Amino acid sequence: MRDHIHPEYREVLFHDTNANAFFVIGSTLNSDQTREHEGKIYPYVSLDISSASHPFYTGEQRQTSNEGRVANFNKRFARFNRSH
Repeated sequence: MRDHIHPEYREVLFHDTNANAFFVIGSTLNSDQTREHEGKIYPYVSLDISSASHPFYTGEQRQTSNEGRVANFNKRFARFNRSH
């Protein structure tokens, strides 16, 4: 392998701000911020969502409407439809 062409691989602290969960994972991601976690300083990256807060992994499902976008549009603007 050639020298100096690969990014630095190191431990990075990821913070899921939605679930307030912290993960230390090996990564090549660059970050200007650092944080102390369990007595060690890591590069810090904040996340909006991770496996700690994503509904697929947590089993929490959100309730959605059974109607589609077209049905919702037709119900909202039915009075403008002159074909009735």
